[in-house]
Order: sequence, then structure tokens, then C-alpha cells
Amino acid sequence: MRYVRPNSMTWWAGLLAMLTGVASIALPATGALAALARLVALLAGSGDASPAGLIFLGLGLIGLRDRIERGFRGDG
Repeated sequence: MRYVRPNSMTWWAGLLAMLTGVASIALPATGALAALARLVALLAGSGDASPAGLIFLGLGLIGLRDRIERGFRGDG
């Protein structure tokens, strides 16, 4: 799997953005998980970015890292 690169900081940034978007969708605003939902909202910028935008940003970072790495190696 060439997209899974745990040694890459870009991969971790993309994964965190993607997981923040998924958590924004999945966590309820009230109930037992409300404190966790507030933390995710803080990580997401308190509503500045939509969950779908965060998911696509994360996937884009992971794909961009792979493309740049292949470009430097000449795999094109």
C-alpha cells in the first residue's frame, strides 16, 4: 500500500484532517459524547470548515504526498 506512510508528517496531517471530519459528522451535539464533540469542533476550527471539506482535505494531502514522492523518484 503506497498511500500508507506513517513516517510522513503530511500523511499524519491528512489522516488527522480526515478523522476530524468523520468525527464531526458522527458525534452528537448532546448526550454523553457532547464533550468529545466540542473538542472535535475546536479541532475543526469551530465551524470554519465543513466535515466534508476536512475529509477531502485529508485525502488530498495523502494523495499529494504520494504524487510528489513519485515525481521526485521519476516514476511519473
